[in-house]
Amino acid sequence: MDQLNPPPGKAAYFSLQHLGVVRYNPFHDTGGDQSFAIALVDGHGSGVVLSSLHARDVTRVYAKPLQKWESTYSLTGEEKQAIALAYQSSRKPPRSKPEGR
Repeated sequence: MDQLNPPPGKAAYFSLQHLGVVRYNPFHDTGGDQSFAIALVDGHGSGVVLSSLHARDVTRVYAKPLQKWESTYSLTGEEKQAIALAYQSSRKPPRSKPEGR
């Protein structure tokens, strides 16, 4: 039964643990930071970086896989920044809950 139900610590290592989000405006003639890159990564550095480019008449969405914090696909500056933010979140000590809650 233990093989079917691994200890929580081990199972959690394969779940989403790190997140990095970057909002930006790739087209300076449009308003707002409607576009984004988001990195969703597990404890092994595996996951995906999703990018959405929003223009006036079209929105495009891209997904690029990650392994060990890197992708075999070329990455934009914003995607690299989202991955870096997710990686930084993996190096911070967990925040404790405020007392009284």
